Parts: sequence; C-alpha cells; structure tokens
Amino acid sequence: MPIRQLSETMINQIAAGEVIERPASVVKELVENALDAGAGRIEIVTGGGGLNLIRVTDDGSGMNAQELPLAIGRHCTSKLADDIHDIRSLGFRGEALPSIGSVARLSIRSRAQDGDSGAEIGVEGGHITPVRPAPANRGTTVEVRDLFFATPARLKFMKTERAESSATSDIVRRIAIAFPSVRFTLAGADRTTLDLPATVDAPDGRLERIAQVMGREFADNAIPIDAMREGVHLQGYVSIPSYTRANALQQYAYVNGRPVRDKLFAGAVRGAYADVLPRDRHAVTVLFLTLDPATVDVNVHPAKADVRFRDPGLVRGLIVGAIRQALADAGIRAATTGAAGMMAAFRSTPPPSGAGGASFIPRNGTPFRPAAGFDLQVSPYRPLVNGLAESRQAAFTPMTAASADMRAGQAEADEQLQRTTLGAARAQVHENYIVAQTGDSLVIVDQHAAHERLVYEALKTALHSRPVPSQMLLLPEIVDLPEDDAERLALHGETLAHFGLRLERFGPGAVAVRETPAMLGEVDVPQLVRDLADEIADHDTTETLTERLHHIAATMACHGSVRSGRRLKPEEMNALLRQMEATPGSGTCNHGRPTYIELKLADIERLFGRR
Repeated sequence: MPIRQLSETMINQIAAGEVIERPASVVKELVENALDAGAGRIEIVTGGGGLNLIRVTDDGSGMNAQELPLAIGRHCTSKLADDIHDIRSLGFRGEALPSIGSVARLSIRSRAQDGDSGAEIGVEGGHITPVRPAPANRGTTVEVRDLFFATPARLKFMKTERAESSATSDIVRRIAIAFPSVRFTLAGADRTTLDLPATVDAPDGRLERIAQVMGREFADNAIPIDAMREGVHLQGYVSIPSYTRANALQQYAYVNGRPVRDKLFAGAVRGAYADVLPRDRHAVTVLFLTLDPATVDVNVHPAKADVRFRDPGLVRGLIVGAIRQALADAGIRAATTGAAGMMAAFRSTPPPSGAGGASFIPRNGTPFRPAAGFDLQVSPYRPLVNGLAESRQAAFTPMTAASADMRAGQAEADEQLQRTTLGAARAQVHENYIVAQTGDSLVIVDQHAAHERLVYEALKTALHSRPVPSQMLLLPEIVDLPEDDAERLALHGETLAHFGLRLERFGPGAVAVRETPAMLGEVDVPQLVRDLADEIADHDTTETLTERLHHIAATMACHGSVRSGRRLKPEEMNALLRQMEATPGSGTCNHGRPTYIELKLADIERLFGRR
C-alpha cells in the first residue's frame, strides 16, 4: 500500500486516543483551560458518567469570535511562546479541544471580558460548524455530548457510570487542592453535588481547601512541610505516622501547580516513612514542588501527568529529608482516630436494659470498702459493658502512709509529670499496657511497642555515628557486572565501606567484594551487589543496603525490648514515658503500629453523659 497523508479528522482521532482516555480526561483538560484563562469560579455538570454530557462553565478571560476557529485547531494555543522549556501554564500543546471534537459533539460558547457579545462554534465528529453569534456571559462554556460516538469501539472499554463519575470527582478534587482561591462545583443527575468554596490563597487557605477535599480528619493529623534546596521549594502537609491508609490514593503531588502522578514522589514518600509504617499501610500526603520550569520536563506524555526532572536525586533527597525532619520536629503525637476508635469500641455494646450507663456488680456480692492509706486501688467490681471483664490484677505497689512533707513533694512531682505530653504513670494493665494521666487526658501505652521503638532508634544512631562492623571473606567474591554498574559501585565505595561492605574494581566489568556487614550474617553477595548497583542507577543512593541494615536493627530491637508480661515499677514506667517524649517517631513502633492512644477528658465525659 502506498504511503499517504492521513486526514485531519483521523489525525485528531489518533491524538484523542492519547489525550482523551475517559470522561475524566475531558473534564481535566477543560478545567485546566479554565484555570489558564484566570477563572475564579468553575462549574462542571455531567450526565451518564460523563459519556452523555460534560459541561464546564467558567468566568475566565473568554474568547472573541475570531479566536474560536483557532481554539479548535490542532496545535493552536495562547499559552506557549517560543521556548518549550518555559512552560508556566497547565495546558500548552493545543491538542485537547480538537481531539475532543473529533470523537464527540463539541460546542464552545464564549465572550471575552472586553467583548460586547458572545459567539459559538461547534465540532461534531471532526466536522466544524461555522462561528455564529450567541448570547453568553463573560467567560466560556464548553459542552461535550455523546463522547466517543465517532469511535464506538472506545465505548466498550468504559466502566460503569458510577466508576466514571468517581474518576471525574477524583480529578476535580485533585485539581482543586492546587487552586484554593477558585470555587469548584460538580453536579449532575448521577451524583451528589460537590461544592468547594474558594478559600484565601495562603497557607491557612490551602489547608482549608485540603480539609474540604480530604476531610477535617487529615488536617487534624497533618504536619506542615516547608523546605528549600538549590532553588527547589517543597511545601505541603504529611500525616503523622499513626494516621495511615490502606492504599496510596490519598497521596497528592504537584509540580509548579500541576497535578502529577510520578513514581519519584511515591518512592520518596515510601522511603521517608520506611521505618515508621507497616508494609501494608500508606501515608497521606499533599506535596507542592516549585522549581524553575527549565529544570523539569512536563512534555513527556500528551496527558501531562508524567514529568521528568533534570536532577531527580536532588528532588528525591529533598522530599525524603524534609518529611523525616518534619516528623522529627513534630515530636510525639497520637492520631485522633485512635481516640475515635476507642470511643466507638466503648459504645459498640448497649448497656443492659433499664441501665442508664455502665453497670457494675460485685464479684463476690460483698460491697467494696477501700482500705485506708491507699492512693491507687483495683476495684473488685466487674464492668459489664463491652466485655471488658478482667481478672483481679494488682497495679504497681500501692503507697502506704507517709509523712506530710513526702506526700507533698510527691504531689508536686506528680503535678509536673501531668504537664508533660504523656503524663504520669498510674497503673500497668494486663502486664503490658501503661495507663497514664495528663492534665486533660488519659493515655494508654503499649510498653513493648514503645520500648521497641526506643531501642531501634538507639541502634540506628549507633549505625550512623560510626562504621558498621564487617566480616572478612576467606576468599574475595568476584561479581561480574556491566561496566557502568561496576563504575557506579566504585564511586560509592566509601559510603558502602561505612556500612561494612568493602569492594573494589576488578577489571573493567567486575568488582571484588572483600568484606560484608557483620549484621547481615550469611548473605548472597552477588545478589546484594547487583541490587545495590540497580538502586544506585535508579536513585543514586545506597538505600537497599540501608534498608537491609535497618531491618536487622528492627529485628534486634524487637528481641531486645521490654517484653509483654513484664511488670514494671512506677519509676520504670515514667522513665519509659519520658524517653518516648524525647525520641522522634516514638508514636509508632518500627513495625508501624501505634505505641499509645490518648483519650481526652472531654471524650470520657461524653461517654458518661456529662456532655
């Protein structure tokens, strides 16, 4: 078959296959156009999951009648000058509108801000209708009907209306986070209305918009991020380690205001939380990266969701370092969801009939009379609510009568302890849980999980403060590698030696390994070296070995920490609480489980109907 020029319609349909994947893709392109036009209010209406109808109305700068034919022409745009590397708008390729018009029924009605009248143009399956006058408010309304009617094969790949509507909602929320000063509304017969009022375009306004999109719960459990390195500015919010999700869908990333889905961001977040989250849990993050447009390529794919950085190592290091520093600076915090879960657990079983609250009956039928001189008692009464019955267990040794001066001194010290984050220890329950009291809350600490984190952090400090002990191999292990990988490993030889792995070049395409980290014991040396080479090639780091060493440290911490079932003295409990307050990341153990739960006095009073 001879070579021939494709028709303009077919060219646009091919482009549409890359740009317009589903209704949510159309909404994304149209909303980005509205934002580039300076809109302060954007209204989206959909029908049939977006396959029957998509209408986007904005109050932006609008277009006049002469610009409308250009708007639906391929590679016609007002957003790009002569430098493809200086992109400061969301759109720039000039492909969205002609692509949509080639596979759907498209109409554009617009009126420029300085115009006296509006105009309208239409495209149906690639066929253009002439521009005609039309009544219009200032701004633009783009209406898309019967999406993919011109390419019916694409309809077979669409999901249910509910799924397509959900994808559209996610796109709008994702974009709205980056533009808090713009009001977004999303409505239609197939959804409840989403209304995101404008907030001030400032840090507080940004957090308010994030709370609108992601819920107030995240805002209550978030830590602010603000870091700069070599002209790259990172801002945003990340969750405390004890506030997590089962997947990574609640991780939002933006580059110069553009929502992106980039593996570098995901990997950096995972690395920053590596030893504070369980493997099956994910942090919640909203990160904004601002940098010179010339140092990032957003022209990787027509959908513009992928980006490439000139210096990915710098960006990754900034994200990991900023998050870890923020987590350390935040000190010890418990997720508000822990208290909510405890409240729900207490309320899960209704009290017995006729009872106004928790009922108590004596174990032996004998009324309980507290002994004189005891400051802390364990009641012989059994609670019936929620199956919280416990066998009688002594708390720590009760205090007998003492001199007035001693008791006054103890009272003063106790009051000081209550002003600390985790308060003063009051009891040990089930020989594993420390119950403490602060000025306005009750704190329950898992002693094994808490001490596990403390030991782990001490091991990591020792690991990074001096070289890791190594074990010499009887015979050097020769590992064949591509020459580039061998060169990378040789360049990082000093760092690797600090971690106990000593190697050197052995010809152009091999390395000789002479010592391995003693902590790793017997190790598959060739596989370890190849994994390190791949890691360095991807991220220019030695993260693989670091993570292995941290895993060993975590295992040692688990075996070396205070075990469940060990009774602690009051001074031991309080010492553990004080160490937790002084140790970054001690809100979770090194497996990611929470080390303590805090229940505010107001919540306790609500349980008893006092509020």
